[in-house]
Amino acid sequence: MSDDDIEMLMRQPWTMASSDGGLSLPGPSRPHPRGNGAIARRLARYVRERGVLSLEQAVRGMTSLPAQVFGLTDRGELRVGALADVAIFDPAKVQDRATYQDPHQLADGIDWVLVNGQIARREGEYTGARAGRILRR
Repeated sequence: MSDDDIEMLMRQPWTMASSDGGLSLPGPSRPHPRGNGAIARRLARYVRERGVLSLEQAVRGMTSLPAQVFGLTDRGELRVGALADVAIFDPAKVQDRATYQDPHQLADGIDWVLVNGQIARREGEYTGARAGRILRR
């Protein structure tokens, strides 16, 4: 598939962002870099650098669209009553850093993350909060 084909598909309103990379703790394992870089790459390369998507289109494809498709009624939107899973990022600085040689590198520019309303990452540092849980319809 060509880059033009990929970009055309990314523009479709039904296209969601994801990664098929598995979870892997830092250490000797060598997972695919997409596990730590897929979302940041979408924001950096396809929104900021190439203009394939607007920021709003990209965020929708990572938040409310997947929540809607998978029937997660209290996720994917910032609204009263919804569970707060929020990543606060700087669109001008977000950048994937994971490589095949060093796949455990976290993305730049995503310095705050809230999971179920609890701060999990503050100013680039993990807080130790473990508020995540398995989601079911």
